[in-house]
Amino acid sequence: MHRIGYLVGGSAADGESARLSGAFRSALAELGWVEGQNLAIEYRFAEGKFDRLPFLAADLVRMNVELIVALATPAALAARDAARAIPIVMVSVGDPVGLGLITSLAKPGGNVTGLSYTVGAFLVDKQLQLLKEAVPGLERVGVLLNPANPSHASALDYARDAARQLGLSLFVSEARGPTELTSALERIVKQRAQALLVFQDSMFTLHRAQLAEQAATSKLPSMYGLSASVEAGGLMSYGPNLSDQLRQAAGYVDKILKGAKPADLPVDQPTRFELIVNARTAKTLGMRIPAALLFRADRVIE
Repeated sequence: MHRIGYLVGGSAADGESARLSGAFRSALAELGWVEGQNLAIEYRFAEGKFDRLPFLAADLVRMNVELIVALATPAALAARDAARAIPIVMVSVGDPVGLGLITSLAKPGGNVTGLSYTVGAFLVDKQLQLLKEAVPGLERVGVLLNPANPSHASALDYARDAARQLGLSLFVSEARGPTELTSALERIVKQRAQALLVFQDSMFTLHRAQLAEQAATSKLPSMYGLSASVEAGGLMSYGPNLSDQLRQAAGYVDKILKGAKPADLPVDQPTRFELIVNARTAKTLGMRIPAALLFRADRVIE
């Protein structure tokens, strides 16, 4: 029986978390690792409270797990700090080189490997392009970020560069926890923003329904990084498929349990990105999404 840890910033009760962990377990089973037979998984969820992640990571170390799967940037950093010698498979981490998690994508060089979330400035640039295409005459975009998420600093730099190229003005608002979301969006509305870009973050995903509802009430077309936020009522998302990344993470787990070293396993980057559009939300906002954009969408929620 092999024992691994699974560290997440979100909630165990959240349907998206259950779907993702299910994709992970399914991929493991296809590789011959069946939970309860030859594999035990210790799950730790921070319930959106990132300050709990270091304690949860340390708890997994005390459980003597053979490796830790860490979903998203804050979880990966907490796992790295708690487990300097235990292999870590990160999933959906923005800028792992800049954050010091790895030396390079090709040669991680330490005990961390896995999957990155972004490909440089490409993702934010594309998200802003799609917003401009969807919202005629777009000039002012509100950006919602979490200052507790270390990857958001570089994402903001990318967004500012892209905005200059697209002739857009950005207005940044911060929220560290769910109690700050309402006031953060109210600040964006006061700046007369015409659309909203939400950086990918576990806390934002956990409270995606609240975000989507307030954005709709404020008549703000919104762009996200994950499809779950669009399914909850957001207008659009553009980004990698997180379920696919969890399935790929199972491959890293398989190799490490069979003796591979994280330092020798190159970090993978997304090669496929999905555009999801919520046509119902567009109607609520009184918008007509351009036919060309709908044609390119991987999925349209009617």
